[in-house]
Amino acid sequence: MFELLELGLCNKFFYGSTVHMVISLFGVIIIGYLLGSLNFGVIISKVFYKDDIRKHGSGNAGMTNMMRTYGKAAAGMTLFGDCMKAIIAVIIGTMLNGDMGGYVAGLFCIVGHVYPLYFKFKGGKGVATAAAMLLLLNPIVFLILLIIFVIIVGFTKYLSLGSVMCMIVYPLILNRFMGEPNYIITIISLLITVFILFMHRENIKRLLAGTESKFSFKKSDKK
Repeated sequence: MFELLELGLCNKFFYGSTVHMVISLFGVIIIGYLLGSLNFGVIISKVFYKDDIRKHGSGNAGMTNMMRTYGKAAAGMTLFGDCMKAIIAVIIGTMLNGDMGGYVAGLFCIVGHVYPLYFKFKGGKGVATAAAMLLLLNPIVFLILLIIFVIIVGFTKYLSLGSVMCMIVYPLILNRFMGEPNYIITIISLLITVFILFMHRENIKRLLAGTESKFSFKKSDKK
């Protein structure tokens, strides 16, 4: 009798824990996506310039296009905002569901940045948001990727090439420094890599064709 009662209590506890985990993970997904949808390139261009960054240059609402269109101050504010939203999302996700919650929040923050709910689902490419997530969850991996990025961009002046190469090696480096294998986190890292590479598909075509624009701190003439 006591064994049956104990088994019933265990099942109830397990069921309750599973339901709680599922609900909290769903909440993490929603929070991550809504925070990611706060696309600061669009916000800053609308508030400070009465304009829409997506009408200029590459049409991308990210730091690079902000730099080319409005200059360093706009690019700096965009970078700061896009990083902070990822940091907040990861902190909330980690508090609710541990490391896995942090990765899930980061993933959907990137999705929100690329497809922002508030701005007709047209945003940036997610690199700065992904970098901020890495900084918080994997500082060593972030530092290694930052060194790789700086070296590539320093020699080639192609931001897109640095971003693409870092995302290709990201899952490998993460797996090397993760300690105990965690297949869910590995899958999430692969999803982030595939997603960001997909968003850079046109950049990859231009890199292969030799027509990609090189990075410069100078502001372009805005039409």
